[in-house]
Amino acid sequence: MITPKHDIKRDRQIRLRKSIRKKIGGGTAEKPRMILIKSNRYLYTQVIDDINHRVLASACSLEKDLKAQLKSAKNRDAAKVLGETIATRCQEKNISMVVFDRNVYTFGGCVKVFADAARAKGIRF
Repeated sequence: MITPKHDIKRDRQIRLRKSIRKKIGGGTAEKPRMILIKSNRYLYTQVIDDINHRVLASACSLEKDLKAQLKSAKNRDAAKVLGETIATRCQEKNISMVVFDRNVYTFGGCVKVFADAARAKGIRF
């Protein structure tokens, strides 16, 4: 029997997530994990404390104030604005260092722009 392509792709993504999470380790209260998620239409990011299972900060290109600034909610401009927004929200909660989890995406394009924007605002990876 032939395995459908979407099953192969999902299995590959699960394997990649496990591999990346093993390398970067979990987020702690002192150094939480910042994860970027890309859907077909929007970009999402969360800063997570894995030990206490809490989301410390989050941002999304779907939010009204961010969406008003953007032409598209998923391009590099959206990634830059999202990186600046999450960095500002982290600084309000006294979070200056994070572990960056790029998820299953390669470090290029939107992911790189997002990371550079967060670094420019003072978040250290």
